[in-house]
Amino acid sequence: MKPCAWILVTSLLPGCTAPNALDPVDSGVLDLTHPFNEKTIYWPTAESFHLEAVKHGYDDKGRWYASNDYRASEHGGTHLDAPIHFAPGVRAVADIPLAQLIGPARVIDIRQQCAAEPDYLLAPEDIRAHEARHGPIEPGAVVLVLTGFGAFYPDARRYLGSDVRGIATGLHFPGIGEAAARLLVERRIDIVGLDTASLDHGPSTDFAAHRVFSESNTPGVENVANLEKLPPVGATVLALPMKIEGGTGAPCRVIAVLP
Repeated sequence: MKPCAWILVTSLLPGCTAPNALDPVDSGVLDLTHPFNEKTIYWPTAESFHLEAVKHGYDDKGRWYASNDYRASEHGGTHLDAPIHFAPGVRAVADIPLAQLIGPARVIDIRQQCAAEPDYLLAPEDIRAHEARHGPIEPGAVVLVLTGFGAFYPDARRYLGSDVRGIATGLHFPGIGEAAARLLVERRIDIVGLDTASLDHGPSTDFAAHRVFSESNTPGVENVANLEKLPPVGATVLALPMKIEGGTGAPCRVIAVLP
């Protein structure tokens, strides 16, 4: 078991307080997940989130019962991209080992670059600058790229660069460059994620970063919330997707245990 997994286990032992709200000040746990509702950001060509009430009410004996149906694309809101999304013969969602979904967090802050250039691509020099300040990225790390675009969620026009449904062109938001993706793969990270709608930037047509990570069996997590509240190092991140057999992606509950 990874050392970080022990942190999670011990934090849930009997006697530990688990408050109803995940308040990082009170609990040391931070929710990195956007809620799923009618405002959830989905890729413009993907089916949005729909929640339909099946039954909400009392029966003839005064007993309460509530149930809903929901439907949506695999790829929307805070979700995990399985490697099979952009490469053949690699892992689908249910095939990803649990140990790969838990790891020490590294937050690479490129907000300044993205404020100057909305289509900015994470570059190798950004990764090396982070390592110069905080030490080498360790194997098994969860690398999260902080672009600052999470502040625009769920305003599709500002977050994606366009609020036109059904057309995935004219999009503008930051992402990860191919060379940076290859460097992170060399670091043998377990997961990569960021606070935008795609690992690749908005104008991408070849999705090079997706392909680099997929070919190395590295899952990606998109639309991550609250990254600005995480320290650059020291937190432990858990990214648990719905266990869909054959899934190319899945809604994902992402949390961080703070140092």
